Amino acid sequence: MTETDPELRRLIDRVQSAASRQSPLDIRGGNTKAFYGEPPRGEPLELGGLAGISSYEPSELVVTARAGTPLAELEATIAADGQCLPCEPPRFAPGGTVGGMVAAGLSGPARASVGALRDFVMGVSLLNGRGELLQFGGQVMKNVAGYDVSRSLAGSWGVLGILCEVSLKVVPVSRATATLCFDCDELQALHLLRSWAAQPLPLRASAWVGRELRLRLEGAESAVSAARRKLGGSELERDSAAQWWDSVRDQGHAFFRLEASALAAGECLWRLSVPAVTAPLALGGAQFIEWGGAQRWWRGTMPAQAVRAAAAGAGGHATLVRAADKTPGAFTRPSEPLMQIHRRLKQAFDPAQIFNPGRLYGDL
Repeated sequence: MTETDPELRRLIDRVQSAASRQSPLDIRGGNTKAFYGEPPRGEPLELGGLAGISSYEPSELVVTARAGTPLAELEATIAADGQCLPCEPPRFAPGGTVGGMVAAGLSGPARASVGALRDFVMGVSLLNGRGELLQFGGQVMKNVAGYDVSRSLAGSWGVLGILCEVSLKVVPVSRATATLCFDCDELQALHLLRSWAAQPLPLRASAWVGRELRLRLEGAESAVSAARRKLGGSELERDSAAQWWDSVRDQGHAFFRLEASALAAGECLWRLSVPAVTAPLALGGAQFIEWGGAQRWWRGTMPAQAVRAAAAGAGGHATLVRAADKTPGAFTRPSEPLMQIHRRLKQAFDPAQIFNPGRLYGDL
């Protein structure tokens, strides 16, 4: 990608104009994650025209796509060669883009076993706040010396610049899969998950909600069959299992759906990141546990301060995902030393402070 590209030229002109006027820009791909984080502010800057798969080498397990490329298109392309994005980034709704996926940095049910989305980002092209096109990383895994900017952009929510092109590592789809179901309460589920994590089992994903623990096995046929016999439980039919895990990945499961009346009554959806060995959290409300116990979704009406205190007490943090009012702040604010690093990065990449102001924190 070069600056002579017409769509990129348009973006450069918009950025330089906004910087000269110090006019904020709201960077948009498919706009499927507008609800996540702090509310977007600024003039909408659409990236849908910056689309297309630039290159795909199935034998090298790498795909490069422009940021506005629909995520569905990317996944369909690599699926045709029996490959996938292993961390299962959530799509939330149709229309999501590759750039939005990386900017959000979110991972799905398989994150605990395969790694986070940032681990599969190999290289990026970024348009900074001066209208300069910068290249970081490449198309091989061992290409980083010094600060790893490419992977740092995963989860930056567009506050550092406009992702223009992304190179991602992909992997072959597992040969065999099975989903096992177990009836148990929260304490029993956490105990089972800790026990299984210490064993050589082909565990790919887990989820507990409403007294049912579901475990997804993936790998070689022999390994999945052996684990199925060892663990017991009842097995979910393959197509039904695939649909169910998709509903977890994309938050289409009933647990995640908060109606307008529930939001108006003060009910919120929180995402708590805690050590997997954390005991059940005394929060009341309803919980949905993933990642072997390390990710705990909670919905209820408890004050934000109490939810964050519970997460911090366990050595983790909490994110307010859905609420009628996000005044407490969506993300847990880092310590002041870390905030100083954030500010220096912001100043270096976006000196006029025009990209997605306040999307992460009130002053960033």
